[in-house]
Amino acid sequence: MKRRDFMKLMAGTAGAAVAASLVAGAGSALAECADGGLDYSAADYGRMRKFMPLKQGRIAYIDKGAGPAALFLHGFPLSNYQWRGAIARLKAYRRCLAPDSMGLGFTEVAEGQGVAPADQVEMLAAFLDTLGVDSVDLVANDSGGAVAQLFVLKYPARVRTLLLTNCDVEPDSPPPALVPVIELARKGTFPDEWLMPWNADHNLARSSEGLAGLCYSKPGHPTDDALDLYLAPLVSSAARKGLTNAYTLGLDPNPLAGIEAGLRALDTPVRVVWGTADDIFSSDSPGYLDRVFKNSKGVREVPGAKLFFPEEYPDLIADEAKVLWGVA
Repeated sequence: MKRRDFMKLMAGTAGAAVAASLVAGAGSALAECADGGLDYSAADYGRMRKFMPLKQGRIAYIDKGAGPAALFLHGFPLSNYQWRGAIARLKAYRRCLAPDSMGLGFTEVAEGQGVAPADQVEMLAAFLDTLGVDSVDLVANDSGGAVAQLFVLKYPARVRTLLLTNCDVEPDSPPPALVPVIELARKGTFPDEWLMPWNADHNLARSSEGLAGLCYSKPGHPTDDALDLYLAPLVSSAARKGLTNAYTLGLDPNPLAGIEAGLRALDTPVRVVWGTADDIFSSDSPGYLDRVFKNSKGVREVPGAKLFFPEEYPDLIADEAKVLWGVA
């Protein structure tokens, strides 16, 4: 189902209250995967979550592993929990840093702070400065990919490598499929009409008419824990709903307008991994990125994968990252 059709279907649906236990679990102690495996549970993440005070707000983030830093930028309306599987697999090779974007996840945004992609870039620079991190291997998905392109353009010396998955590119930002969401955000109703119904009914969220149908390809995704962590904070108050709308509106007009020439001048090694069943972003985009970045390491297509496939295919993401980083 297309987003515009789903918008009509969901208009006026009532939402539900937020589970207070999500916020209560937000501690700072590190924890290994509870079962010793290659994934982190929501409880693991609650113990691992840290907060960094910056002028932009209190940035929620994960800091796991050691060595050169890797920075993971998540999609919309997700959080750093999207990268849990990749981090579990890559922490032996990198210090894995995964902040929640301003306006999403558990990050607390300062009064009056913008949350558009350019604002996210400046927050990330301050975040890395505070940690004393000079350079990173950057891994990004969806709107996080737009932020990643702006970041590497403004701070090229701070990015050793760039791994991009399905995301905005200059000719396709915002993609046409996002227009209904932007229209609802302008009315101030996007969280109420889309996110609250999904938060209240996880089966709806996992249906062909919900978040799963739009952006996931494997049955059972996103999990109940993931949906709680992604959606509950965004509808927890009028202020958070306002920030969710603001994040959406930051994607229009095109935040990547005019960047192609700058990207063409970069020497950064770039690898593109693209889910071929994604009907949000254009199928022309991976080829575009491969042409624009002169040090492109090529495109790997993932048949049948949709927009948020990095959450569903963490082994693939880890394998691609290790090859790009030269540690495979």
